[in-house]
Amino acid sequence: MTSPDARPALPERAGDTTAEQPWPVRLLSMKIAEYVDKMSTLWVEGQVVQLNRRPGARTAYLTLRDPDVDMSLSVAIQVNALDAMGTPLTEGSRVVVQAKPTFWTQRGSLMLDGRQIRPVGVGELLARIEYLKRNLASEGLFDADRKRPLPFLPRRIGLICGRASAAEKDVVENSRRRWPTAQFEIRQVAVQGANAVTEVTAALSELDGIPDVDVIVIARGGGNVEDLLPFSNEALIRAVAAARTPVVSAIGHDVDSPLLDLVADHRASTPTDAAKAIVPDADREHQVIEAARTRGRRALEGRLHHERRRLVELRSRPVLADPAAFVRVQRDVVMALRARAHHRVEAQLHRHRDHVGHLRAQVRTLSPQSTLDRGYAIVQRVDGAVVHDPAELTIKELLHVTVARGDFGVRTEG
Repeated sequence: MTSPDARPALPERAGDTTAEQPWPVRLLSMKIAEYVDKMSTLWVEGQVVQLNRRPGARTAYLTLRDPDVDMSLSVAIQVNALDAMGTPLTEGSRVVVQAKPTFWTQRGSLMLDGRQIRPVGVGELLARIEYLKRNLASEGLFDADRKRPLPFLPRRIGLICGRASAAEKDVVENSRRRWPTAQFEIRQVAVQGANAVTEVTAALSELDGIPDVDVIVIARGGGNVEDLLPFSNEALIRAVAAARTPVVSAIGHDVDSPLLDLVADHRASTPTDAAKAIVPDADREHQVIEAARTRGRRALEGRLHHERRRLVELRSRPVLADPAAFVRVQRDVVMALRARAHHRVEAQLHRHRDHVGHLRAQVRTLSPQSTLDRGYAIVQRVDGAVVHDPAELTIKELLHVTVARGDFGVRTEG
């Protein structure tokens, strides 16, 4: 018989739990521990951000962080494993750790039980950077046609640099030496170590969102390959490529070549060189303006001298020395043309007058009156018909006779 104090059996699987039959915390912790314990020993890579090694202790503790994102795991490792590295382990070092994941049920935390630890060599780091460089180049992030020109005179200059760094001093002082009124919006961040990528990226995003920041400079001094690793980080490179504001890379010296130099809109060999790129030289611009003003003044004076000489030449010409001379010549031409036209009209009138007189004489000679004047007469019947043939007449017919100086009537005889 079941005891009244007996409790029902707990579900075997997590999916079978209910509000009425939940797992206690201890059981869930034990289940997680059993699941994690089934994981194999593995190798994991990261960056050491914290190292706790107490004198005389057999176990050291460190925090291993992903260099690209803000994720980390705690690692417990034997001190003799650290001593086997040869070179002392320091914060910021890139390492690979052989570890077995473990889950601490009492604290509910996941840790890595470290077995071996090895530093990531410089050669390997450079090989990874070269591999990333090829991949990003194939995406076109380094193409020249996507780079934007820097403004001639930015309203405000965004500057991302280390705290109280020489790079900040070089950029600001050299910029203001060239252009005294240069304005800066400065963000001081970690420029090496585990937090560098996160802080630089956040500062870039903040400055990129300020409307009157026309250019952003990312600057730091030189360093070894490990120190400059954040500036070849893929997350930072993509953030620079996506920025709205032109970015200037001023990392290290001429020999340093992080991937930031390739994606930036302008690569400065040093922070001092960045100052030369972001603002013009006021003295030189003043000299350019003065030279332009001098050339303009000389050109204007030359033009005035040329035009004055041309004006003198024009005024010395006869037509301008005696303006009425041209009018007189033209007046004589007009008078000559008028006289010629007058003579031609008179000649035409004489010819036509003679022709009219000749025609008048012909008309007079050929007119009926002229015929009558020579002794001829016109004989007409009473009805006005002209008599052409005497046979047409009758005896005693009344006829009308017209002569040169009058007319009279007659009758025919039989």
